[in-house]
Amino acid sequence: MYPYLVGFATLAMTGTALMGIAGIVTGWVPPWLRPRVVRPKLWGYGSVVGAAGISLYMFIGPFRGPDLSMAPFAMTGMALFIVGLVMQMASRRPGGPGIRERR
Repeated sequence: MYPYLVGFATLAMTGTALMGIAGIVTGWVPPWLRPRVVRPKLWGYGSVVGAAGISLYMFIGPFRGPDLSMAPFAMTGMALFIVGLVMQMASRRPGGPGIRERR
């Protein structure tokens, strides 16, 4: 069961990172997110950062075993994942810091 779980997690994070790269390069966003995402490149960066963070967490943390010396690296991966989520949430808001909307 363990190799299947690792394989599925690897495929899921690779797919997430590839969607993020497509968002960065071409501005493509998955169809279910298109109505909400205003800045696709920021969404892509957030997706790539989040995929890298959760991969770091999974493969150094729970999938590796109860090795306490790797806990700081796993928590760094979780922090990266949260940063990626914040970037994706920010991609739903128009403009950016210091940019005003025209009315």
